[in-house]
Amino acid sequence: MVGAMVRAERSGGRLRWRILVLGLSAQTASCAFLFGIPFLVPAMQRAENLTLSQAGTLVVAPSVGLLLTLILWGAAADRYGERVVMALGLGVSSGFLAVAGLAEVSLPALFALFVAAGACTASVNAASGRVVMGWFDARERGVAMGIRQTAQPLGVGIAALAMPPLAEYAGFRAAVLFPAVFALVVAVAVAWLVVDPPRAEPDRAAPVSVSSPYRGGPLWRVHGASALLVVPQFAVSAFAPVYLVTVQGWSALAAGWFLAVLQGFGALGRLAAGYWSDRVGSRLRPMRTLALASALVMLLLAGGDATWSWLAVTALTLASVITVSDNGLGFTASAELAGISWAGRAMGVQNTTQNLAAVVTPPVLGLVIGDSRYALAFCAAALFPLLAIWLTPVRREHVPR
Repeated sequence: MVGAMVRAERSGGRLRWRILVLGLSAQTASCAFLFGIPFLVPAMQRAENLTLSQAGTLVVAPSVGLLLTLILWGAAADRYGERVVMALGLGVSSGFLAVAGLAEVSLPALFALFVAAGACTASVNAASGRVVMGWFDARERGVAMGIRQTAQPLGVGIAALAMPPLAEYAGFRAAVLFPAVFALVVAVAVAWLVVDPPRAEPDRAAPVSVSSPYRGGPLWRVHGASALLVVPQFAVSAFAPVYLVTVQGWSALAAGWFLAVLQGFGALGRLAAGYWSDRVGSRLRPMRTLALASALVMLLLAGGDATWSWLAVTALTLASVITVSDNGLGFTASAELAGISWAGRAMGVQNTTQNLAAVVTPPVLGLVIGDSRYALAFCAAALFPLLAIWLTPVRREHVPR
């Protein structure tokens, strides 16, 4: 009876869109915590009497936990289902953040709580992608995954609007409670309303196949190409604010508003890339084209830095959109190449490689920039998408129908 109701609702299209909204909400709650802590650095320094280095250590703590557990959570989603993994991860993460916000703990304990919360909130990265993949077929999956990928700018925007005012009026610890409550509310909604996509019943008479999709090269190449494409993305996101202020002479407020607007255009770029991939029946061909566009726009940005201010700002605007537009394509391609049985683990590996590249890019390019060598750094960043063009396994792609 329940199965018949689920099939009927699915045929009407209501269930899958509900699942997409819940997956997007879960990822947004995760991003609000992961990317919201940096907004609290000034309040953190005042309240806890921290140096900038100590505050920076707390900022990276959630990412440390995230990197340690992404693949494990993906494997759990493959085995136990998406609903329980998302609800459990967000719920436990909320508990750790509640302790951080309500208890008077030492700095090492606060670091450990943030690491633990980051490790738990990593559950939604693979599971939310996997549940969306399971409910949308290949003709619509690009758009659906593109919508899910807008969780990052949504989470950043929500955190930017909510957490600094809370820290200003109620203190740093009270501001930490915002992502705790957000995660708890979404965890309850997920546990109540998410339905795991149907899974094929195993044929007990047939031999069990345990073949790993990682025995071949295409899946590794997708992960590698996606990691290479993270470099220009973080070259722009990490250095655009300071570049606009110190080189172009903008005020910090104007630069902040300008980059906030570009976050919205970046989200639209991800949606457009997903729609494009659905129409052409390929994730990797659009991804390779966007890699070429990323390389060209980074070279244009380098040229603008060396010549005209208006050209640099125009190129920076284009780069802020183009360099993030491929994110959903690599994520979706990883799951499709791996197959539904390995999709969670493949998404976990995909996120891990991308996050490693994101962690390494700012400090390395910061050394290249030095005092003012932005053009050289932007040229260096353009080399990575050129390598991604060669590495993307377009001929080995198979988008299921």
